Amino acid sequence: MNNEEVTKNIWRNSISNYVCIALRMGLGLLMFRMLYQAMPKEDFGYWSLLWSLFGYGILLDFGFGFAAMKRVAELSAEKSWDELSKVLSTIFYLYLVLGAVICGLIVLGSDLLIGLFQITPSNAVRFREIMIIFFCGMGIIFPFGIFPEMLIGLQRIALANVIFSVGILGNFIGLYIAIQNDWGMKSYVIIGLLAGFIPCLVSAIFAFRAMPQVKIRPKYFSWQMVRGTVRFSIFVYIATVSGILLTKTDQLVLSTALAVSAVAIYQAGAKVAEMFGSIAQQLPETFSPAAAHLNAKGDKAFLQKLLVNGTRFTVMIATPFYFICAFYMEPILWIVTGDKIPPRETFWIGQVLLLWSYMSVITQSVPKKIFMVCGHEKRLMWLSLGETILNLGLSVGLILYFKNVVCVAVGSLIATTVFGWFFLWPWAAREGNLSGVALARVVLVPVWLACLPLVAVILIGRFTPLLAEQNNFFSVFAQCALAGLVGAIGLWKWALNRQERIAVIARLGKMFARTPAI
Repeated sequence: MNNEEVTKNIWRNSISNYVCIALRMGLGLLMFRMLYQAMPKEDFGYWSLLWSLFGYGILLDFGFGFAAMKRVAELSAEKSWDELSKVLSTIFYLYLVLGAVICGLIVLGSDLLIGLFQITPSNAVRFREIMIIFFCGMGIIFPFGIFPEMLIGLQRIALANVIFSVGILGNFIGLYIAIQNDWGMKSYVIIGLLAGFIPCLVSAIFAFRAMPQVKIRPKYFSWQMVRGTVRFSIFVYIATVSGILLTKTDQLVLSTALAVSAVAIYQAGAKVAEMFGSIAQQLPETFSPAAAHLNAKGDKAFLQKLLVNGTRFTVMIATPFYFICAFYMEPILWIVTGDKIPPRETFWIGQVLLLWSYMSVITQSVPKKIFMVCGHEKRLMWLSLGETILNLGLSVGLILYFKNVVCVAVGSLIATTVFGWFFLWPWAAREGNLSGVALARVVLVPVWLACLPLVAVILIGRFTPLLAEQNNFFSVFAQCALAGLVGAIGLWKWALNRQERIAVIARLGKMFARTPAI
């Protein structure tokens, strides 16, 4: 795969990421409303609990999923099919054992687990059965999760997105039919499991079609390969756990230092930053397999270009969204929560966490995705651990001293600012053969200047009395859409040079051209 094909894949994969996240958000909101209205409160609470516990299932991955993606990208570039067969077979059968362990623990411990939750006696038996179905289903699906990672390693993220978008749509249709016919929560769980399992099988078909020389067989399992893979995956795993702690411990700190009710105030403001992060991070998500492929080829010059231009384009996407979210924070919180006048603490939590997310996108998102697959995983692990410890220490110390919910968000912002600007930004600049100031001149200054017209339009909308008084969904949407259009025009004219504009137009025309098989 040459550099032209790598670039084409990044474009296609990035656009497909945004289409997929839009579909996921839209259908997710509709499914949430359908289930919330159709299910009894205890059923809905239990359903939400199951899926929240499933979110922690990433801890059982132990970094092998990322390792599989990395090795597919590297070994497919080298055409080392026998070694790749050993790597994938080893990871698959390790996952198979972990899946069997999950099923066994759930079956044996379901009574104990159900007893931990405050469930009415009339629902205890039914909920236990649903728990067994849910987690045993997840245990069965677990090893098949390697196949989407294979597609990602082949830089066919767009294909994976199409497959899983069909799964999301199928899940929505299945849930709608089940709700209309009052089939109950057990059917909802089974539909959700099938919507996760079938896309993995389809991904396997396309992955093996792209790499017919690769086989997954028990005979290819290698303990030596386990040791080699663990050396990389353990660093990825610790960095992943650090990331989870970075985003999930704020609620725990609030509930123990203040009260559980403080979590509700915090969560509403955090939702805006969460949505912003989901949008801003889609482009960097495509860089890891491309970087692993380029690193395996030894193409350092193109890696440097990917690092600098990848950061630049990520900032171009994130900055307009940041300004829109920051200036329209109150209307967005009203749309999210239904409160016309959100609490001031919620407003400031939203602003601080939004800035935290923006700082993270600027300084960390692209370097982390690239460095992790280019031999720097150990250093990234230590930086992630350091940021997590500083974040937790500041959050606990500030909230105990000031007794204010906003302090938790401030702790996150300070930690990310320190590690982002003083560690990762200079490191990225050195890798790009630039100084930190020079990188800022290339990446940040043109984008911020190009967004000045957008800021002007937003200020007119927010401080013109007639427009500011139109505080309804359609007015807010129209103002945000206009600001976004002005921002896009500004970026097109002033953040991109003439050659880049020509290249963008040409790329859009060729974007869906078929990529030759590897």
